Amino acid sequence: MQVAVCKEQIGWRNVTRLLVFSTDAGFHFAGDGKLGGIVLPNDGRCHLENNMYTMSHYYDYPSIAHLVQKLSEHNIQTIFAVTEEFQSVYQELKNLIPKSAVGTLSANSSNVIKLIIDAYNSLSSEVILEPVGKLPEGVSLSYKSICKNNVVGTGEDGRKCSNISIGDEVHFQISVESQKCPSPGKQEVIMIKPQGFTEKVEVILDFICDCECAAKGEPNSKKCFESSGTFECGACKCNEGRIGQICECSKDEVRTDDLDANCRKDNGTDICSNNGDCVCGTCECKKRDNPAEVYSGQYCECDNFNCDRFNNKLCGGHGRCECRKCICDANYTGSACDCSIDTSTCLARNGQICNGRGECECGTCKCTDTKFQGPTCEVCPTCPGVCPEHKDCVQCLTFQTGEKKDTCKEDCKNFRLVRVQKTEELPQPTDQPFPRAICKERDENDCWFYFTLAVRNDTNEVHVFEKPGIQCFTQLLLDSSYSVQKREESVTSTWFKRQVHL
Repeated sequence: MQVAVCKEQIGWRNVTRLLVFSTDAGFHFAGDGKLGGIVLPNDGRCHLENNMYTMSHYYDYPSIAHLVQKLSEHNIQTIFAVTEEFQSVYQELKNLIPKSAVGTLSANSSNVIKLIIDAYNSLSSEVILEPVGKLPEGVSLSYKSICKNNVVGTGEDGRKCSNISIGDEVHFQISVESQKCPSPGKQEVIMIKPQGFTEKVEVILDFICDCECAAKGEPNSKKCFESSGTFECGACKCNEGRIGQICECSKDEVRTDDLDANCRKDNGTDICSNNGDCVCGTCECKKRDNPAEVYSGQYCECDNFNCDRFNNKLCGGHGRCECRKCICDANYTGSACDCSIDTSTCLARNGQICNGRGECECGTCKCTDTKFQGPTCEVCPTCPGVCPEHKDCVQCLTFQTGEKKDTCKEDCKNFRLVRVQKTEELPQPTDQPFPRAICKERDENDCWFYFTLAVRNDTNEVHVFEKPGIQCFTQLLLDSSYSVQKREESVTSTWFKRQVHL
């Protein structure tokens, strides 16, 4: 701080100013002085006598922000030459101090010259613009940079150009805008300069508070309420004592210290919730392109089009939107009226809701008995009688035989069949979280066939072993032998009868 502010004692000249700060330790900042009973904040002034700081017992250390201000004010660029141990600390500090650099100092400081050269080259390769001091109220600056190789920067990058060398030329375009008009005829001056340099650009601001069209105004115009204003530049400029968009209000009738106060909900900052205009202390809500969509409420805080949706329909098509909340029709509930309280869709064939084995939620059964499934909890894949009930469909779909072989396509359309080559490939009840029945049935040839049955989303999922069991082949073989034997017995009996007759 003392090196920055003691210009005469240090001998600073109007050239590029470099400050090399060399240390093998950390640093103190504002607040650390309290440990020694020093509570007065640093005053940012020069207190050097014979190259010694004389107020160390009186003033606290400066804050980082205070130091940044003074370094910038005096165009000083800082190089931190620190040992490896404290590199990370000063890297963080560098991020807070514009136009500063950090170099690693060797144990015996033998590389200090090279460190300074490298740091200086790094600092001089970047130009950053900044305003000097505080900008006038309502004034803002925006920057655009045209850097090396015509690289264009905008926003925060518009303030700087990097990787430039001596002899390179870069350009900056600066736009000045004002949201507030000062007193008529008043000028403002702003200064802009590159960080670390003494050169500045002085900009004198002349504010244009009146438009050219104001000279062609129509006094006491009928376009203003009761001719109480001058119509100029497409708007009413009210006569003394009148206010409002078209001078429709009297200052005696409404508060004039803050006309918009009555248009702010809960003392907030948004006038008419940003959905309307404040006219004489009353909100007039905006109109929407869609006439069916309207803003409403004392502060235009309500609307009828920003409620929850279901199936891409406002309030699910089963209610109306009032002040951003759905008012549901009868038999519907939920934030988007997406839940039906009608239980007719949950009635089972026995007249019970969800077959007495579940609860009806939003028109859909939630089965509480894990053995039961289906839209009304009537399907029980593991209950007795399930296998014989579905035997004919499985048989006709797999083997094209059985009682339903002629009506299979129509009667068994809600089946999904999966054929397996081995019985070991049939799913087991423990393989899935949903119930599954294991079935063994006979066909009309007395052949066994095996399948598993589960109900998923109203579809009967069947895994079937498509080859008949060994019992079927054995039985067929026995049936063939029995048929031959009977035929032989019949022939013998006929021959014997003929012999007896003879």
